[in-house]
Amino acid sequence: MPELGEGVHEGTVSRWLKKEGDFVNEDEPVVEIMTDKVNTELGAPASGVLSKILIPEGAPVEVFKAMGLIEDGSEAMESPATPAPAAEPTAPAAQTAAPAEVAPVALTEGERRWYSPLVRSMAKEHGLSEAELASISGSGENGRVNKKDLESYLARRGGAPIAAAAPKASPAAAPEPKPVAPVQAGPDQEIVPLVGMRKMIAEAMVRSSQVPTVSTLTEVDVTNMVKFREKNKESFQETYGVKLTYTPFFIKAITETLLEYPLANASLQGDQVVMNNKVHMGIAVSLGPKGDQGLIVPVIRDCQSKTLIDLAKDLEAIAAKARSNSLGVADVQGGTFTLTNPGSYGAVLGTPMINAPQAAILGTYTIKKVPVILDDMIAIRSIMNLVLTYDHRIIDGAVAGKFLQSIKSRLENFDFFK
Repeated sequence: MPELGEGVHEGTVSRWLKKEGDFVNEDEPVVEIMTDKVNTELGAPASGVLSKILIPEGAPVEVFKAMGLIEDGSEAMESPATPAPAAEPTAPAAQTAAPAEVAPVALTEGERRWYSPLVRSMAKEHGLSEAELASISGSGENGRVNKKDLESYLARRGGAPIAAAAPKASPAAAPEPKPVAPVQAGPDQEIVPLVGMRKMIAEAMVRSSQVPTVSTLTEVDVTNMVKFREKNKESFQETYGVKLTYTPFFIKAITETLLEYPLANASLQGDQVVMNNKVHMGIAVSLGPKGDQGLIVPVIRDCQSKTLIDLAKDLEAIAAKARSNSLGVADVQGGTFTLTNPGSYGAVLGTPMINAPQAAILGTYTIKKVPVILDDMIAIRSIMNLVLTYDHRIIDGAVAGKFLQSIKSRLENFDFFK
């Protein structure tokens, strides 16, 4: 299981594209992985036979853990070759084994040793370091260490790995937590395990919840924006081939404001504040044709150098990828700020959670026509709520308030085309 993005520590095996016994070519897609950031197919690291699937479909797998074993057939080829030294009557077995313990056989192709997935797995299980593994003499082709070589070495090693692991069971160690009792379904209930993307999202939310955040709200009169869109949405699509929604206006206003208040475009990593000179906007979108397969945050890059039309095209492209579950790892990495739009499904107000380690997230909510006092007269205006949630360790309330007022001014004045 490789790393599939910053902060991704675990994934779920959603589907095996090959079954045990199938031959696979190097880089051929063999398994489909799902994380909270992306769904992707992984290629085989080498050519050979998929001899064993270690992680079944639907099960979680941690980064760098083995998901399956690919055998290249060398172990079967090596077996007939091993009796050859024993066929010489003048060379006792003890004498032939002794040199093998002292010096490893030189490799014929380069100096790098290659180990089969099975040998790698066994070495990790028994706590062998890379140097210790390299010291084992191999009886396979070109001095390759096979399963029998490793078993012989472990037998001579005399149980050292078990002794090394003993402190874990020491009475002085901290007591392990009591196992959680299994959840029992009631008469009108069913148990659905929290797996896959939902589990990934849950873990990401727990990490983000550890950040001390504050949410600040402001109201915005977006009447001018609403009128402009109503007047131009059909001609915009005819001219540029994309729908004109409100979101590109939000992205444009946020981007200009982030350049004015760069702390909101930063992130706190340890004791270091990472300042970003460019705006890479994460946009929360729903996965699947019906939008019911989870939430993901693909990134529109370099927003500071893009026009409203560019942003509208990029937004439509990532939304299409999300609906078809075709987002790649690169599509969800490197965000510096996040925009979420609960208003698209009718939400009036909320407090979005930051996408740690980003410093802030802005939520945009439903636009409603309401009566307001304007020049001492009652007028019907289009009003919406903006909510900024921010990391209070690096952003103070005064900065957050000014940030929101700057976005409010840009949306109300609506001078994007001047």
